[in-house]
Amino acid sequence: MTPHELVAILDKHERWLKKKSSGARAVLSMINLEGANLSKVNLESAKLSGVNLRQSDLSGANLSHADLFAAFLTKADLSGCNLYRADLRGAHLRGAKLKGAILREGDLRGGALLTGTRGGVNFVRSDLTGSDLDDAFMVDANLTGADLTDCSMAGADCRGALMNGVSLARAMMKNVNLTNADLRGTNFSGANLAGACLRNANLTGAVMAGANLRNADLHGAKLEGADMGGADTTGANMARAANNFPRHIQNSLNQHFEWIYSNGATGSRADLAGADLTHIDLCGVNLSGANLRATNLTGARLRDALLIMCDISAATLRDADLTGAILDGSNLRGADCTGARFDGAGLGWVDVKGLDGRPTGRLWASNLANCGLVGASLVRTNLRGANLSGADLSSANLSGAILSDANVRETIFTDANLSGASLPAMEDD
Repeated sequence: MTPHELVAILDKHERWLKKKSSGARAVLSMINLEGANLSKVNLESAKLSGVNLRQSDLSGANLSHADLFAAFLTKADLSGCNLYRADLRGAHLRGAKLKGAILREGDLRGGALLTGTRGGVNFVRSDLTGSDLDDAFMVDANLTGADLTDCSMAGADCRGALMNGVSLARAMMKNVNLTNADLRGTNFSGANLAGACLRNANLTGAVMAGANLRNADLHGAKLEGADMGGADTTGANMARAANNFPRHIQNSLNQHFEWIYSNGATGSRADLAGADLTHIDLCGVNLSGANLRATNLTGARLRDALLIMCDISAATLRDADLTGAILDGSNLRGADCTGARFDGAGLGWVDVKGLDGRPTGRLWASNLANCGLVGASLVRTNLRGANLSGADLSSANLSGAILSDANVRETIFTDANLSGASLPAMEDD
């Protein structure tokens, strides 16, 4: 196609868009326009399926609602291009520049293309390998099954996008917004998701091995079956709402809440022994009396929760946040609380009451015997009367903590910060 012929088509398309006489929709399907300069052209709703636009300049162009089915856009410059609701199924976008492009509600799924004189069908996967999608606007876009290996999506807005089965291996995705995105089975191996927002995203079965998730926000994300092997989650918020857990866990929690608020008349005490509650968000809830023995509560958020008289023995609470929680009278014997936060929490004793509701005068102390609290933060924590025999508080921060009347026989305080702490009277050997 000559430049004059192309200009004529663009002119008629402009007239067609404005509904003027002698206008005609641009039909450039299967045309070879490799290397063409189409910067800022208006090809809204144009027919461009299978067009060859390799290494072409389409920066700032309007391709909204355009049919780019199986188009060849390898290394094309689509910076700032408007691709709103464009059909890009099976498009070849390897190495394309899409920085700041609008891809809202765009369709980038794979597609079947008729090829050859005999009408053969070739299914092609949308190829965005190595493409530049920095700051792209991709809200509600459909990229199901697309290949975005080694692409750059820093700062891209992908809220609500359908990206299940997508390959994002080694992708640069700093500060990307994937809130509410469908990422089931997506491959993030080796991807850089530092500072990314994945709130309420569906990451069921996703592969995140070796991914950088430092300071990422995964609050409410579904992580069932996700492979997190070797992922760096330093500073990441991985709290998950209870409704993201299996039904039997939700039922057990609901029955427990009913049991608490009915004073035992209805419902039943939660028995979650051995359950996987990693990164669960139970801030402020009342789980007093629950059985959490050997439960995995790694990274759990339990700020201000009521855990009075709970059995949490042999549980894993590594890096859990129990700031301000009340655990008076609870059993944490042998629990792994490495790096956990208990700042301002209560781990003291409770006054046991009789069946008539009156105090019996008997005190029931918290049991932290042989508990691992290495590197834990217990700033201003109330440990009065607690059993800390054999507990390991190496490098823990106990500044301002109350340990009066606590049992600290064989307790390890190596390199612990005890400034301002109220310590029990030490017995002479």
